[in-house]
Formats: sequence, C-alpha cells, structure tokens
Amino acid sequence: MSDKLSGWALVLGASSGFGGATAVELARSGLDIFGVHLDLRSTVANAEAVQDTIKAEGCEAVFFNMNAADATKRADAVAVIAAKARETDSFVRVLLHSLAFGALQPVIAENPKEALSQRQVEMTEDVMANSLLYWTQDLVGKGLLRRGSRIYAMTSSGSSRVIRSYGAVSAAKAALESHIRQLAFELAPLGVAANAIRAGVTDTPALRRIPEGINLLERAGAGNPSGRATRPEDVAKAIAALSDERLYWMTGNTMGGEGGEDLSM
Repeated sequence: MSDKLSGWALVLGASSGFGGATAVELARSGLDIFGVHLDLRSTVANAEAVQDTIKAEGCEAVFFNMNAADATKRADAVAVIAAKARETDSFVRVLLHSLAFGALQPVIAENPKEALSQRQVEMTEDVMANSLLYWTQDLVGKGLLRRGSRIYAMTSSGSSRVIRSYGAVSAAKAALESHIRQLAFELAPLGVAANAIRAGVTDTPALRRIPEGINLLERAGAGNPSGRATRPEDVAKAIAALSDERLYWMTGNTMGGEGGEDLSM
C-alpha cells in the first residue's frame, strides 16, 4: 500500500486514547491534523504532547479545546477548518470520531437518584453518537469531504453486550454503528467511505472511568489469543492502513481491531 497520504485529518477526541494515537499515526502517514478535544488545565498537557509529536513529524497541528457537541463551537471550528483547507488547497481526508464522554450509572438503582436520568442518557447519545452526524453534515456542506475521504467511528463490543453501568454508552455505541451505516449509504455517491472500528478492551482514560474497566482489561489481556490486550497504537495503525486510497470500496462495515479477543471472550 502507499506509504504517504495527503490532506488533513480531523480527529474528534484527539488528546488521548484512540484519538491521540491515531492523530499521531496519521501524521506519520503524511496528513496534517485538526484535533478537537476537551481538556482542563490539569489534563491539557496531553493535548499539547500530541501536537508536539505531530509537529515533530513535519505536519501541521491545529487543535480546538472545546465541547465537540456544542453546535455554535462546532460551526466556528468548521469555519476555521474550511479556511485552512482553502489555504492549502486541500480537504479532510480522514474524519475520526473518538469521543468518550458519557454517563456511567445503572439504569435501575435502589436509590432512584443514583440511576440514569433522561438528561444523562440524552447527553451520552448526543456526544458519543449523534455528534458524528452533525460534524459530517457541516463538513459536507463546506465541501470538505470529497471523493476519497474516509469516516471512522470508534465503537466497542458494548454495542451488543451488557456491561454493568454501561447502559447509556452501550445505547450510544449501537446508535453510532447505525449512523455509520446510514452515512455509508448516503455518502457513497460522493465517493466517501464510512466504517466503524470495534476495538478490543484497551487501557485508555475512558476505560478507567468504567466501574468494571480494570477487570475487563485484565480478562481481555489474559484471554486474548495474541497474548495481550489491545493498545491504542494497534488501532491507530489499522486506521492509517485502511485509509490507503486503494481501499475505497470498503464502506458500511463494523471492523474488529482486537487481535482475536472476541474469539475467546
């Protein structure tokens, strides 16, 4: 496959986990990077480190510290992205949705105040699923997704399995996969491919917020036939490889990237 890509990548959730690793890997593959992240002073160093690594690869890094689900902030960011793309006579070659911010409460609790609220369910689905649609609509409207562009969305086995306190996120992941299928269908005439990536259990900041996250990680590492749990870099390399121009015909799929984990879990 071709060694280098050209154009820009837009990574939603670019400061850590799958988003951070993929931003760096796509830069190594030749893409300049737009990154969207939401970090406070205590964690913003993560985003700065990702930007520094991208620049060390000789690529541009334009990052936005913002709520990716805020419509006004999204419109402002897309305007900047469009202007920058015009300056470089380019477009968004890869859009990665890797937003991991959702409620982790049980649906049913002895104390009703500890159960998921309507607001939490709606927020989780809006951030972790529906925001993909809105960013895509804005990018298409600005002519930033063109023939050869790729859309990837990070899903998980939680889309079809039950994990304690993961109900709202599970629903969001199932919706995210549905959105990918619809986008693949509607964007195919434009030559834009869309796929979901189902990573294995991976040690990320998002996983450590799940009440059973560490137990899941230990089980995945022990049961994975490849001998270890998935790492963010494993998935990042797969996304970069899938972005090769010759794989344009692959669209509408949910692709496993877990080293065989699902074979034994």
